[in-house]
Amino acid sequence: MSASRPNRSSRPPGWGAPLRLVLRLAVMGIGLGVISGTALKLLAPHLADGTSSTTPPGQQPLERLSASQPLPSGIALGRFEPKTELTALSQKWAQLAARHKDLQASGYLLVLDDGRFAQLQADKALPAASSIKTPILLAGLEELDTGKLRWNEPLTLTKEVVGGGAGWMASKPVGSRFPFWEAATEMIRVSDNSATNLLIKRLGGKTALNARFQAMGLHATVINNWLPDLKGTNTTSSLDLAHSIAMVDTGEMLSPRARDLFRGVMGTSRTNTLLPLGMLMGLGGDSADPDSALLAHGVTVLNKTGDIGIAYADGGLIELPNGQRAVAAFMVKGPFNDPRSTGLIRAMAAEVARTLIGKPGGTAPAANR
Repeated sequence: MSASRPNRSSRPPGWGAPLRLVLRLAVMGIGLGVISGTALKLLAPHLADGTSSTTPPGQQPLERLSASQPLPSGIALGRFEPKTELTALSQKWAQLAARHKDLQASGYLLVLDDGRFAQLQADKALPAASSIKTPILLAGLEELDTGKLRWNEPLTLTKEVVGGGAGWMASKPVGSRFPFWEAATEMIRVSDNSATNLLIKRLGGKTALNARFQAMGLHATVINNWLPDLKGTNTTSSLDLAHSIAMVDTGEMLSPRARDLFRGVMGTSRTNTLLPLGMLMGLGGDSADPDSALLAHGVTVLNKTGDIGIAYADGGLIELPNGQRAVAAFMVKGPFNDPRSTGLIRAMAAEVARTLIGKPGGTAPAANR
């Protein structure tokens, strides 16, 4: 007869049950510690800057923002997008032009930050003179951006490209070589016509450049002859001049490095007696050095003029004292060397300064505050 198994209920009490209870409590404690530590780690940034879980997402009070939070991305570049016409300014330009029935005038202004604009026959094609050098510079830097030419690439002076008038390169022997950067700079700095022709040839010639201008949307900009083109066969418009500058500043064309080169070259221009001087006159000033005088008003103008006697032009980027940027361009065709032509451009530019900046010693217009 086999021995019967002992009854479990009859076993004497031991330490098994208390040990199991202790082990369970230890495991639970460790788990709670891990959970609490994780929660505290997640809440620590909010507790440090004074926020709590009750703050609605995305609605932290400004005074509680942590120093580690990212700052806004920066100032927008603006767009070439006209939105609101400055009617009074457009009408003022029309009144100024109407005083001279024998002059053909054109003007365009656009504030890149907010789309305010003014216009006077802005898309009318007129003799470009040297103002066409701005879109030529743009085309050259686009080639640089795509790697199709080098900044220091030598350009050879040939009889075909030697141009009279402004500049010094025409005085150099045929066969002389100039780096691309020097030709581009002298084209703007002293409006060198031979330097300009060097660029036209290097960029494929007149036909190729005209096709590129059309692709850029510069529909009135056409090169028909080498510079200086005293007969005024090369054309552009105030809208095209303003647009060619805006495409760079808004980032529509050129990389940041090429954009800096564009601004650097434009900043070398010596002639400042049209758009810059007109802006200064609108602020109640007058100076033999308008660029320096404008700095005292918080204004910088990067511009390129044109002058062939029968036609004058000036287009530039205007940096305003409130941080905004605008592009403006003016063109006038009239009798040879008629001072009314340059006077009209300065008068229209003066109205721009009065509209965008305000009266001398006064406050800026409400739209700019």
